Amino acid sequence: MLVCLSPNGPMVHEESDAPARLLVATMRGVALIDTAAHDRAWIKNRVTLEGSHVSALLYDTFGRRVYAGTHGQGVFASADFGETWAEASSGLTLTNVFSLERSVHDGRPKLLAGTEPVMLFSSEDDEGTWQSHPGLENFPGSEKWTFPAPPHVAHLKSIALDPLDPDVYYACIEQGALLRSADAGRTWQEISSYSRPDDPWYRDIHKIVPDRRDPRRLIMSTGVGIYRSTDGGTSWEKLTGEDFAIAYPDHLIVSPRDSATVFVSGATTTPNVWRATGTATAMVQRSRDGGSSWHQASNGLPLHGGAAIEAMSIGKDGNRFTLFVGNTNGEIYASYDEASSWSRIAAGLAPVSKAMHAENLT
Repeated sequence: MLVCLSPNGPMVHEESDAPARLLVATMRGVALIDTAAHDRAWIKNRVTLEGSHVSALLYDTFGRRVYAGTHGQGVFASADFGETWAEASSGLTLTNVFSLERSVHDGRPKLLAGTEPVMLFSSEDDEGTWQSHPGLENFPGSEKWTFPAPPHVAHLKSIALDPLDPDVYYACIEQGALLRSADAGRTWQEISSYSRPDDPWYRDIHKIVPDRRDPRRLIMSTGVGIYRSTDGGTSWEKLTGEDFAIAYPDHLIVSPRDSATVFVSGATTTPNVWRATGTATAMVQRSRDGGSSWHQASNGLPLHGGAAIEAMSIGKDGNRFTLFVGNTNGEIYASYDEASSWSRIAAGLAPVSKAMHAENLT
């Protein structure tokens, strides 16, 4: 199995065989890390797409191609599992690509790319020919969309799909909005019932995950906590308070084996503190009851270092799965026991980092 680990690409990978190659998005290219099937000795092969700050990786199992979204250079495609890359940005009018996702319509894949400034593009061919979805331009309220760090421009941080309806997309705008489309990105409606006037960050949406069995059940990570909805976003329950160990929840994975098991990674401080102190103190938390309660799941991770966890993914084969995380120190960790323990499988890589996060950390 090929697994991709990137700040803003798809996080769940499922195939019949165990993870054998891990592609890692770094600030200076894509690191290839290999192992023999069912072997836990990982070896860095090499770095490809050198010099590119890779923000998102996506493996399209239909076309057996890997796509890389980059900051400032658009999209690249690989037909040999990350060994070589070719530009795949035809029609892409914005080149700061933050997020990638894939939907399947009538048995054919459709690639989706989210950018800064906020725009959604889609491609339905193997060559990466893109068309824009202008429904996000001048969306009501978009004048409030911003980002704290320069140039203060919001981005489409992540894209989520309804597992039962390929026309339903969710767009997570950082910072500004949670949007839903019921017509494959042509028109959008904002979901805002989670937002409160006293939130320290304005509608800072990171990830949203619809339940694969009941898509009206949603769980979402934001800059102010984790939320759950059982009615498609009409109402929300905030699952975490000020005592939650992760002050800045980011990556969110629901176990593909058990929807009650949820993993979240993030930092004990917020990015404004990172800029002042150079320390994020990242960790992983796990819930066994759908997010109602949380427990630390960071044994083996460097809890007292300055690095931030900037990517998390999972590879599932049969009834087993492996979790991976990558941080701004260029370290990769794996867990084979549902985050009860972690082992470092690679170090010395370029930082794994969304945009400028690594620049603020020691």
